[in-house]
Parts: sequence; C-alpha cells; structure tokens
Amino acid sequence: MIDLNKASELATEGKMGRREFMQISLAAGVTAAAATANFDKALAATPKTGGEFVQALTGGGSSDTLDPATILDTFMINVSSGQLRNNLTEIGSDNQLRGELAEEWEGSADAATWTFKLRKGVEFHNGKTVSAEDVVESFRHHMGEDTKSAAKGIIAAVESVEADGKETVVFKLSGGNADFPYLASDYHLNICPAKDGGGIDWESGVGSGAYMLKDAKDFEPGVRATVHRNPNYWKENAGYFDTVENLFIADAGARTSALRTGEIHSMSNLDASTAPLLKRDDSITVMPTYGNKHVVLPMDTRADPFTDNHVRLALKYAIDRQEMVDKVARGFGALGNDHPIGPANVNRATDDEIPQREYDTDKAKFHLKKAGLDKLALTLSVADTAFEGAVDAGQLFSESAAKAGIDIKIQREPEDGYWSNVWMKKPFVGGYWGGRPTEDWMFSQVYSSGADWNESYWENRTFNKLLVWARSELDPVKRRDMYVEMQQLCHDDCGSIIPMFSAYTHAISKKIGLPEQIASNWELDGHKNAERWWMA
Repeated sequence: MIDLNKASELATEGKMGRREFMQISLAAGVTAAAATANFDKALAATPKTGGEFVQALTGGGSSDTLDPATILDTFMINVSSGQLRNNLTEIGSDNQLRGELAEEWEGSADAATWTFKLRKGVEFHNGKTVSAEDVVESFRHHMGEDTKSAAKGIIAAVESVEADGKETVVFKLSGGNADFPYLASDYHLNICPAKDGGGIDWESGVGSGAYMLKDAKDFEPGVRATVHRNPNYWKENAGYFDTVENLFIADAGARTSALRTGEIHSMSNLDASTAPLLKRDDSITVMPTYGNKHVVLPMDTRADPFTDNHVRLALKYAIDRQEMVDKVARGFGALGNDHPIGPANVNRATDDEIPQREYDTDKAKFHLKKAGLDKLALTLSVADTAFEGAVDAGQLFSESAAKAGIDIKIQREPEDGYWSNVWMKKPFVGGYWGGRPTEDWMFSQVYSSGADWNESYWENRTFNKLLVWARSELDPVKRRDMYVEMQQLCHDDCGSIIPMFSAYTHAISKKIGLPEQIASNWELDGHKNAERWWMA
C-alpha cells in the first residue's frame, strides 16, 4: 500500500489521479473533506503549461530600451534578464551559482583566465544556435573606453574575450578575480545574437530565454511589455505561461487595487501600511524575501556642501534609523550601517567589527561645527519609485535632522523618468540597491573610482587599492580582512547614507503556483518568476 506522503508526491508530479488519491486517503482514515483539500493542494503544486500571467512591476520609464547595457531597474531586469534572455551563469532558487548557457567553467591558478564551455544546441528565438561568438560580442558590447554600459565597472578587468571554437569562450583579466563566474550572471550581461561584422542585435529583443516578443508592438517603454512562451526553450520544467503581460504601475495603491480586483496576478514593493490588509485576503499570498536589498541616500561628493566629510557624517548621525525601520518598513526591515554589504554576504562585518551607528544629534552638531557650520539647509529629491515609502522616509529624516540644526526640504519628483532625470543628476537623492551576491561585485559597480553607478561620485584611494588587492587574494581570511576594512571606509567616509536593509515584498494571487524554494538574491524569485511560476 502506498503511504500518504508518497501519494501526495505522486499527485504533485501529476502521476496520480484524484480517485486513486481519495481511495488511499480514506483507507488511511482521512476524512473526505481533508482528502479533497490535500489533493487540491498537491494539484496546485504541480507546474502546468498555459495561462496568461499579468504582473505589475515598478522601476519602468519611457526611456527604457531593450539594450541590456542601459538596464536600470526592476521592469527591464525582469523583462530582459528574466524572460527574454539568458546569461552564462545564474543564481538559482537556492541562491547558489549555477550554469545557465555555460555548462561548465574553469579558472587558472591565479584566477586571471577563465574558460567557459557552452551548452550544445541552445537556440535563440530566431532559430540561430547560440555560439561562442555571440558570447564574445555580447560582452564586448559593455567593454571599451566609449561604452555607456552600466556593466562597465564590473567587467573593467576583462582585457580580452575570445572564442576558442564554437562552444568555448576564454576571458583574460588584468588580475585575478575569484568572483568572475558570479559577475557573468549580472543582468546586463545577457547573451544576444551577434551581428555580421561585429556588435549584437539587441534592438529586436531576440534572446534564448523562456519568452519572446512577437512584434514591435509588444514592447511599450514605460507602459507594458507582452511576451509569449518560447516553444523551443532549452530548459526543462521552466517557462510555463502562454503569455506574460508586464505592466509598469508606479503607484503602490494602484497595484494593490489591481491585485485585489483580479486585474493582475502579482505585484512587488508593497505599501507597508496596506500589507496587513492583503494578509487578511484569502485569495492572496503575502510573501517577503530577505536578502541584501538596502535603502540608500547618496550625496554627490563633488558638490558643496557634500565635499566635506564632516557634513556627510553630520547627516549620517542625524537620521533616526530605527524610526525608519519601524514606520516605513513596518517590520520588513533591519538597521543599516552606512555600508552596502548585507546579511546574505559571506564577508559582512559584524557589529563588533563595525558598531552600529546610532541617531545622535550631539554628534551631528559636532561634525557640523567641524565643517564650520552652525546650521545647514539642503534639498532631498525623492519619489516613491526610489524605494517603498521614500517620500515618507524623507519626511522622517527631515524631522530627525531638524533637531540637529539641519533643514532638509523634501522635493517630490515625478515617478516617470526618476532614474534618468534625478538619480545621479541631482546632488542629494533617494534610491535602493538589491545588493549583489559578492562583496567585490557591489563595491566595483557602485563604490569604485570611475564606476558608472558610483552614485555619490566617491573617490577614496585606500578603498580603490584594497578593492584590487582583495579581488585577487585567494586566502579567505586575508580577503575577509580587506572587505571588512572597505566596509569601515564606506561607513566613515563615503557619500552614501544607508539607513536600512529591507525585505523584498510581494503579494501574489493564489491562482499562481509557486515553487517550494524562492530565490532571495533579487525580488520576484531572483527576477525569474515568469520562468519558475505557473497557473495553479
């Protein structure tokens, strides 16, 4: 006789029908009602092909393009990297690195040369077989002095990338980098078809992903993107929906209303104040995931008064972090300590190594005086797309800073175009980062000298030297010491206030089937939700 656990397993795999499951359950003394509920639960956990999935995403804008080099935020990360295209490597639902288009890889003894072997027979949406030349051109798209790619900083060490036959790619770096296979999973480094004569075809949106665009009308920047299931997708048990309609809905209230009325199946970035209401809705699952996501308030260190580190320190002491966690994150957060390395990173500094910075108006006033100031007036530019509750967070900061003699005016900016017109354009803004799987990745992309996303334009010679040394240091103890020192430098000197780490928050219709394990490296199941979820 098959036991109940085995019966549930077979039902979940679609190998046992309702009648047989009911017979086994009733014979084991389970009531008919409970047996029916158990079968329905098992059935819901069985991935099925079909259905039209509609999700509301944040972080879109009218300036969005299909160029992977220009990806800035959630909408295009999810569409480009999670639906249309693949990378050499990816972070799995267990948050571990695994091969995607690359079947295997190997580094040299000094980690300065990396060789990747591609899977055989993988096809782009147009029927062309993915080759080493496609990988070479896709990486070269982000390289060179003239590139405008946001990935320039993380692959700056790549001196050459060459094809060795049709299925092997060799990267030569300027120095050792033990994390290079992780970097290959970055959402900018999607593999696109190579063009004859060089370059890549990014304009069409053609990739090797689980979904494809059928025509130009499917992509409306700042509005929506509709993708269709790739019938020849190379991954097994992935890409179940017939279509995925991605809607850019900036307003959390509008997203919430659309979910509750059934217009959409999923939303992220909940309004923390309405999350309890959604939790009480039996048709919706509220799901937080915890990783390295953090709120950031970058100051342009090239612009007065932020050129003076005493001003930067005054502001870091003038923010009440606990109040922000309590009132903005509403329990879906934890204190930040003015460095970007999060709880999911291996080499995060402990509280003993870098004590938590507290709200302290006396210390804020002390640093203002050191800067030759008795008071200070600033404008902080924010929009709700910067992070959940950004405007409310700005008001709280204004109130706490006022007690230290700092007058912060909150300038609410338009949602559309915030990332292209405000972020890295105005001297004091709000934003967030999803974090990165490795310390080098986070530091290289956002804090190193000359990095395209160095949002505070911070320059610190000691930090930049340590970044290079740590990258090629293969002794884990020495490497950790360097990363802790770099976190201390950020804490003490950099132009970014990091008041809190926050959960990725999602609300999902129970019409959607979810895997047992959800990735937390990014929101929306590591931005692979369209590939990993299904209609229940």
